[in-house]
Amino acid sequence: MKRILVPTDFSKEAEMALKVAAFIATKNDSEIYLLHSIEMPMYLSTVSKGAVPESIFHIKLAENKFEELLEKPYIEDLEVHEAIGHGEVHLDINEAVEEKNIDLIVIASHGVSGFKEMFVGSNTEKVVSSSNVPVLVIKNEHQSFDINYFIYLSDFSEDCKIPFKKAQQFAKEVGVSVNLLYVNTPSHFKTTSEINQKMKDFMMSMNLENHTFHIYNDTSVEKGALNFARETNADLIGLGTHGRKGLLSFFNPNTSEDIVNHANLPVITFRY
Repeated sequence: MKRILVPTDFSKEAEMALKVAAFIATKNDSEIYLLHSIEMPMYLSTVSKGAVPESIFHIKLAENKFEELLEKPYIEDLEVHEAIGHGEVHLDINEAVEEKNIDLIVIASHGVSGFKEMFVGSNTEKVVSSSNVPVLVIKNEHQSFDINYFIYLSDFSEDCKIPFKKAQQFAKEVGVSVNLLYVNTPSHFKTTSEINQKMKDFMMSMNLENHTFHIYNDTSVEKGALNFARETNADLIGLGTHGRKGLLSFFNPNTSEDIVNHANLPVITFRY
């Protein structure tokens, strides 16, 4: 995890994500790539009299904000690169991921009310659904980012192996073990023996050792994940994404939205 990308609109929420990225970068000797996308008004996308000076104004404004941000004490000892994109936010991010060989994206969510606008059907959702690298979504201010209890939500199907391997790698780099969680719901009910066998088969096929498995019963997957996280004082929830196809097959379409929208802790996603 040597290159971390932090998209920023210079808001308070975006700075919360940058602070978390700085914590991770300090521990892993990583570089941070700050990216600000300038989505110009349509009339500025064409070269005409008066349009070019206004475009330059937006760029200069972003450069000034970058200078202010780079003066923050929490990143003064880190190697930070800044860049300005000129397209749609998620497209600029995906391009930067490829060009800079990014290992992790740390992006902010604008709280509970704003989450539906930003994450679901908008920039962050597009980043999560299209990114081939892990995406860490930050909702709150963190004085430090010490992960002591990491929950990984899974149904232990064959499809779960690819994102779980990525979750394992992330956990190794941040120095934490993975706590696997299966949420048993009425609509997809399985007996304890069935789930235990599913977990056992998954563990054997992945050559897993020293991993903790949990079964939690609740009315929905998202409620179970959030209630389990609350009861165990978890620091982070991880889950796999199918990109545009949504999350794991046993999740409802709105599971990712509900988990991050109601979670009072960070969520990290890993692409299938």
